[in-house]
Amino acid sequence: MTEHEDHKVEKEEQDESLMDKISEKLHFSNHSSSPAPASSSSDSDDEKKKPTSPAPETSSFGSKVRRLFGRERPVHKVFGGGKPADVFLWRNKKISAGFLGGATAIWVLFEVVEYHLLTLLCHGLMIALAGLFLWSNASTFIHKSTPHIPEVNIPEKPVLEFASALRNEINRALAVLREIASGRDLKMFLLVIGGLWLASILGGCCDFLTLFYIIVVVLHTVPVLYEKYEDQVDAFAEKALHELKKQYAVFDAKVLSKIPRGPLKDKKKD
Repeated sequence: MTEHEDHKVEKEEQDESLMDKISEKLHFSNHSSSPAPASSSSDSDDEKKKPTSPAPETSSFGSKVRRLFGRERPVHKVFGGGKPADVFLWRNKKISAGFLGGATAIWVLFEVVEYHLLTLLCHGLMIALAGLFLWSNASTFIHKSTPHIPEVNIPEKPVLEFASALRNEINRALAVLREIASGRDLKMFLLVIGGLWLASILGGCCDFLTLFYIIVVVLHTVPVLYEKYEDQVDAFAEKALHELKKQYAVFDAKVLSKIPRGPLKDKKKD
């Protein structure tokens, strides 16, 4: 009887141990499978909750080349962005080439051929009037229509606008000269004196027409070349300006700082 009971107890213990193993396996499988989506969902929730930090801005200030004279606008905008800028930057090659060719022809006529302005105007008017006069009188004999001579009138509005713009520029130049002459800005004074001295040297080497033609050629070549190679030019100019500032600082410390300023400058400091 006791053996039967012992056998029964052992069987119950084996059943219980088997059930425990099965329950452990089920618990382990549930535990290994269920946290994965929970963790992924919690990760996604955390990602949603976290504020999206902006992408780190690349500090292009250090790598970006500073433009010449602190320029922030394109070259076309610097020249006004209108038709003169299109001519100087060769946006319309026919007009630019025609303008440069006309300036070259005028320079050749007056400098190489040594033609005079009054003589050129008189000869041109003589040829034009003679041709129109003969055509008008000969049209009845050759049975052709008379030439149409348009009426030419100078409008008042563009002339007034040009005169007003010229007046504003002259007043601005006079104000700048007055500011320089008052002794307030020594650096500007030296720059103006140096520019006038350079202009006097150029005026001694060539006459006004040749100087004007050189300016026209420079305006039709330098801006378009600078626009094409502005990165290289600006990098080189930045190095040159940095070196000039160093030399100017040395010159200012040794020479300019010892020059007495004008009375207006002293009053301003007080």
